[in-house]
This record gives sequence, C-alpha cells and structure tokens, in this order.
Amino acid sequence: MSGKLIIYQVLVRLFGNTNSSCIPNSSYEVNGSGKFVDFTSEVLDQIKALGSTHIWYTGVIEHATLTQFPEHGIRSNNFSIVKGIAGSPYSITDYYDVSPVLALNIPERQNEFRDLVRRTHQCNLKVIIDFVPNHISRDYKSDSKPSSVSDFGENDITGFPFHPMNNFYYIPGSSFKSPVQDNSIELFIETPAKVTGNDCFSSQPSLNDWYETVKLNYGVDYLNNHKRYFNPIPDTWIKMEEILNFWIEEGVDGFRCDMAEMVPPEF
Repeated sequence: MSGKLIIYQVLVRLFGNTNSSCIPNSSYEVNGSGKFVDFTSEVLDQIKALGSTHIWYTGVIEHATLTQFPEHGIRSNNFSIVKGIAGSPYSITDYYDVSPVLALNIPERQNEFRDLVRRTHQCNLKVIIDFVPNHISRDYKSDSKPSSVSDFGENDITGFPFHPMNNFYYIPGSSFKSPVQDNSIELFIETPAKVTGNDCFSSQPSLNDWYETVKLNYGVDYLNNHKRYFNPIPDTWIKMEEILNFWIEEGVDGFRCDMAEMVPPEF
C-alpha cells in the first residue's frame, strides 16, 4: 500500500469494558473484560475516521491467567507463573487459540475473532496482532493446534543445556523455583528447569526477571560464544512459521513482533 501507515493500538480486554466499579487486581467476575464484539462497525468506522490504516489488537492470543472456565474445560494457570490476576498478554499458553475472556460465547471464541477480522476489513482497516517469538509461558500447552503439529518441547532432549533441535534451553540437574512461590498452593513443577525468557540462565529467576516465561531456542548456543546452528533448519523456526501461516489464514494482515531484537535476524 502507498501513503503513511497509521496504526491504532487497542488492548482488547480494556477497550470495551464499561464496568465503572473495577477493583485493582481483582477477578474477571468482578471487573469483567472487553470483548471482540465491542468493536462494532460503528466503532471501527470512528477509528478509521481518525486516519488509521491498521488496528493492532493486543492480547488476542491465549495467555497465562488466573481466570478459569471449568465448564468449558479451561483451567487457570499456576499462581507462581502468572503476573497479575489477568496475566500478561506476552506469556502465551496456546499459539493456536484466542483468549476466552474476549468472547461472549467461549466455545465460539475463534469464530468471534474471525467475525472481528471480517468487520475490520469491511471498514477498510488492516488487522495486526502480536507475535511473541522470543518466549512463551512456562505452562504452554496447546489444545487447539492441528494434529500434525507437535507442541513446543515435546521432542526435546532435556539432558542437554543446548541442542540445535530443541525448542528450549535447559539447566540439567535443577528444578525451577519461582520468586513468588507459595508453598500453600500446589507447586509448579519444572524439572529440569528451563531458561527464562529474558535470557536468565538460572533455575531461580528473580522478581525482576520474566520468570513466568521460557526462552525459545532458535539454534543459538548462548553458552558457547553464541555459536549458530542454522543448518539444518531448527525445529523452532518450523513451528513458528506454521503459527504465522495459521494466523494469516485466519485473515490477519500483519504482526507486531515482540522483543524481535532477542531473536536471530536470520529467522
């Protein structure tokens, strides 16, 4: 396209939330959440009238949270690996699903997102979502992925700190300990410990580290002078390409790449 790009960013869970009595650090049941359906054609026309060419929907993909919907088979994540009650949108738990709190009808959440994409395009706006290539939640587990796709870490050789075909980096002989671990709550078990998302090679990251996330391995051996192993193509590259293609097929036009400077540019 020609001309200046003007990107309008929205955090979906906040944008349409009209609850006037929200309580800081309270629950979904108390505070509610904005929804995909809040972006009506009228709302999108107003955003377009500002001169916007793109709308960046932040927090779309399912991420770690203390909110649960047991009636739909959706569990909460462990307290020790979630920042805040709602959780960080950059701690992805399923790259093939959207956050259930953003849907009116939770079982239809992916269709509600598709409808949002359709409405956005009808208003002559392009759709951008976040792509978080550097790290994922410590509790990542996809229940929505295609059957042909293996989960991150499913085939890793966990006895090696680094292996070019592993999806994660490991600290053999150790177990992860969260800086907010509460012994009165069921412990989160991770053995061997994985390297934390902000390149923290310790099994006991600090409160200032991204302790809720794990670093993805793109074939760079950080403990051996950042030596690169790109041939054959690392498995993480293939998994991430599959994820990007999935969202493109869902109608997404582009991605805001989170912490892209921490991912090798060759990828």
